[in-house]
Amino acid sequence: MSEELNESVETPEELEGAEGMLSDRIADLVEYLVVNIVDDADAVSLEVIDSETSSTIEVMVAPDDVAKVIGRHGRTIKAIRTLSRALAARLGTSVEVEVLG
Repeated sequence: MSEELNESVETPEELEGAEGMLSDRIADLVEYLVVNIVDDADAVSLEVIDSETSSTIEVMVAPDDVAKVIGRHGRTIKAIRTLSRALAARLGTSVEVEVLG
């Protein structure tokens, strides 16, 4: 199974020149996770802010869903950030994830 996962993710060399595409792939992961957590999936929107060295993904959700995305003691958002940073590291970039209500 891990071989299948390794085949589905391109290396940074394969994606060279597609810096915007890297952050979009990470944003897709974040969106997938958040949409499956919240009650109002239609209210979820993401804004990707790219800089030279990293990207910031701002996640906007309905006010009632902010607590669900953050989770108890911040565990849920910490897990989302960990997964995002792991994918970013694999793609050779860095990312920050912020939640806006």
